[in-house]
Amino acid sequence: MTKVGNYNTLEIHINAQNVATLELSRGAKSNAVNSEMWDELPPALELLDRRDDLRVVVLKGHGRNFCAGIDFSALKGLSASVDLSCPGRSREALRRSILRWQDSLTSLEKCRWPVIAAVQGACVGAGVDMITAADIRYCSADATFCVKEVDLAIVADMGTLQRLPGIVGEGVARELALTARIISAEEAKRVGLVTEVFPDVAALYAAVDRIAATMAAKSPLAITGTKRVMLHSRDMTVSNGLDYVATWNSAQMLSEDIQTVIESLARKSKQLPPFSKL
Repeated sequence: MTKVGNYNTLEIHINAQNVATLELSRGAKSNAVNSEMWDELPPALELLDRRDDLRVVVLKGHGRNFCAGIDFSALKGLSASVDLSCPGRSREALRRSILRWQDSLTSLEKCRWPVIAAVQGACVGAGVDMITAADIRYCSADATFCVKEVDLAIVADMGTLQRLPGIVGEGVARELALTARIISAEEAKRVGLVTEVFPDVAALYAAVDRIAATMAAKSPLAITGTKRVMLHSRDMTVSNGLDYVATWNSAQMLSEDIQTVIESLARKSKQLPPFSKL
């Protein structure tokens, strides 16, 4: 494992299979998201996005809990930074801060490499915002999930209300957001928030490592293209999505990766040769 970048709230390591682990490293605070983490996530993901040798990103939380939500120190700092002498200016400044924090989590989607969230323990509020911006979600049996914001007298504004309905369905998303009830790992699987539940954290991480390695062995053009097309199609009609993917593939299907697959199939090879980096 090779460590890359230098952050106070995050740690990034890349293994021999070209899989990056992006770990929230405020374990003593249950990885509650403070102002520094909001600021560090975008450049960290941009760093990973720029690496042509990468294939997959695994998102983890250090310690017992994946993420306990937003750190109240961040909310206090946000309030302190607003000039209350002019209501109009204070509201404009607050809106810009919210948009900046939204962009911080959207950087998980903007990263061209697929992001796999591996969740253990509590995943609350901003943690749910974070994993709904990931491409795939798995968890350990001790994981719990909560869209907590209504209990704090605020409206969830970092992406859960926009992304969760597409993952679990409109009715389930509304019920979770309006009640702020805690759901178990098994219920999270039943409603589709996570794909699979593993008995413990060790089993979770081992399984995610295997899945990430399987994805990393595939054509990087196909992997990054699939992520991008699915994200764009989410906000399109079916006909618009089909038109978009036709345009995408017209630009990508003449790649050497496809030729590699064709030649491998012709040889009846059970294992594909390594694909070139992007």
